[in-house]
Amino acid sequence: MDLVKLYKRIRKQDPPLSCAAVVVAAGSAQRMGFDKLELMLDGQPVLVRAINAFEQSPLISEIVVVVREEKLAATAELAKTYGLSKVSGIVCGGKTRTESAYAGVMAVKTDPRLIAVHDGARPFVSKELIERCVMKASVQYAAVPVLKCTDTLRAVGPDGSLIGTYDRDGVVRVQTPQVFLTEILKGALTDAVQKGMVFTDDAAAVERMGLKLQSVEGEEENLKLTTPEDLILAEGILERRKEAVT
Repeated sequence: MDLVKLYKRIRKQDPPLSCAAVVVAAGSAQRMGFDKLELMLDGQPVLVRAINAFEQSPLISEIVVVVREEKLAATAELAKTYGLSKVSGIVCGGKTRTESAYAGVMAVKTDPRLIAVHDGARPFVSKELIERCVMKASVQYAAVPVLKCTDTLRAVGPDGSLIGTYDRDGVVRVQTPQVFLTEILKGALTDAVQKGMVFTDDAAAVERMGLKLQSVEGEEENLKLTTPEDLILAEGILERRKEAVT
C-alpha cells in the first residue's frame, strides 16, 4: 500500500475534525511483577485514569479499550462504575503490541478522521497533550509526542562493551498518545500484522510505509508505569497535582 499517495488523496478531501481513541492495555506487566493497571492511584485504577483523560477531552468522540481476554468483564465493569460513557468497545488484545493496536483500531465503530493510540500504563496524560497531538495530526497525517534526552546515550555490544555514543541532541524519548489519519493507521497496522512484523509503537509501523512523522512536545508527567520504582514517581506526580489545586 502506498501511504504517501493515500495521504495526498485524504488531504484533498479535508473532512471535518473527528478523533477516536484506542487505549492499549493488553500487556503482561512482567517487569512490574503484578497487574499495574489495577493499581489504585488516589482512588482510581491506573487504567481508569488513562481512559478518563480521553473521556474528558471534547476532541475525543469514542474510546476503544484493548485488554487481555481474562480482563474483558472486569474492564467493562470499571467503565460502568466510573461512568466512562465514551467507551464504545472493550476488545481482546493480540500476542504483540502491534496485534493489540490493530484489534483496537479495527474495533472503532464510527468513521473518525483521526485515531489516537495510547498506552494504558500512562495514567497521567493531560487533556492539553491530547489536544496538541490531535490538532497537529489534523493538519499533518501524524503526531507523536516526544521528550528531549538529558542523559548520555551509548551503544552496547553483545559482550556488554560500550561501542559508540549517540548525539543526544538528535534523539528523543517517545510517548503516547500517537495520533494518525485513520486510513493511514489502518493501512500500516494491517500490513504489519499480515507480514508478522512487531513494533513497540504505532509510529514505527507508519514510518515503515515511507511517511515522515511530525513530533509534538511531550510531558514529563506523562510517565509510563513499567517498574516498581515508577510508582514512587507516580506518587510524587499525584502530590504535585494536589498542591497545585490547593
